[in-house]
Amino acid sequence: MQKTLVDIKGHLASHFSALIDKAKDFVYKNDLELPYLLVDRDKVKEKVCEIGSNIRNAILFYAVKAHPDVEILKLIRDLGISFEIASEGELKILQAIGVGPDRIISSNPVKSMKFLTMASSYGVNFFSFDSDEEVKKLSRYAPGSYVYIRLIVPNEGSEWPLSKKFGVELGDALRLLLYAKDMGLNSVGITFHVGSQCTNVLNWEKALDKAKVLWDHAAEKGLRLSVLNIGGGYPIYYTRQVPDINSINVFVDKLIYERFPSDIKVFIEPGRAIVGDAGIFVATVIGKTRRGDENWLYLDVGVFNGLMESIGGIRYSYFIDRQQSQPLQQWTIAGPSCDSFDVIDRGVELSEPDVGEKVFILSSGAYTISYASEFNGFSIPRTYLI
Repeated sequence: MQKTLVDIKGHLASHFSALIDKAKDFVYKNDLELPYLLVDRDKVKEKVCEIGSNIRNAILFYAVKAHPDVEILKLIRDLGISFEIASEGELKILQAIGVGPDRIISSNPVKSMKFLTMASSYGVNFFSFDSDEEVKKLSRYAPGSYVYIRLIVPNEGSEWPLSKKFGVELGDALRLLLYAKDMGLNSVGITFHVGSQCTNVLNWEKALDKAKVLWDHAAEKGLRLSVLNIGGGYPIYYTRQVPDINSINVFVDKLIYERFPSDIKVFIEPGRAIVGDAGIFVATVIGKTRRGDENWLYLDVGVFNGLMESIGGIRYSYFIDRQQSQPLQQWTIAGPSCDSFDVIDRGVELSEPDVGEKVFILSSGAYTISYASEFNGFSIPRTYLI
């Protein structure tokens, strides 16, 4: 059964208390249309400083897809880290805020010709690939670029496995690295992804063992690699404890430098881990009822306009800003649309709220607004930095 902030007085409450206080202060000082997403700039700064801090030769690239709000991107730009993109739309945003091509890479293994042309003309030089056709496209639209092969690695223990759509096994990976070199590209490295919201630290060990085999096979063929892109996967706190960032950093650093040269460049592509638990949705209860043996609670934000990841298994924690004098009840929480698919969660324990009452949805900074649509005419919520 899912726990909520009102039901837990320990680690969960302390983890979010400062952010909740900032969010409440913002809400009661500003009469703004709900729902909206608040993102704590101090939390973003903390995460930027923490991720990869104990990994030698690490370079951080924020995965823009996690939340492409321009003010967030400006904040991250000013913190001095770089960006990972997949489309011309994301590139246009970065261009507009003055991010140079030396701070941009693209790790989407399948890219459009339009994007490759635009990225190459801007000066973006680093791309991933995982097929013969992608090599042909890169050699035509981004000649002479630096490329790294996407390797299939285990994703067990990750909330969002990413091992089906992309990647190749060892034999194909070596062949493709050599083919890319023959086609005039600079084959410089290997990339993988252990899965988004990865709670199994052994995934990194298995992935690095596999990458080491490929690295050595490439060296035997006279191909000296220099880049190891370990992707994202750092988990955040939703409703239960997860491995902490520092422990993952130390673990991954030890594994890398037991296996790879000391001058290796390590690319890291966090998205969720930078903005996820820096975000709080502020929503309103717009309805409630009892259907059969279930209590139903309806909010003005739902699956389609902000909480799409809930259908993939992500469960959020909820907070109501008042004294919890009433007993806890279990609720099915749904969004505002007339589609029955718009159900966010079930079995959520909350005291009964009033219609019109505000609900704070924690750890909602990543893959919420970026997934949102205006389905059924409901607006995409705005983002405010606090």
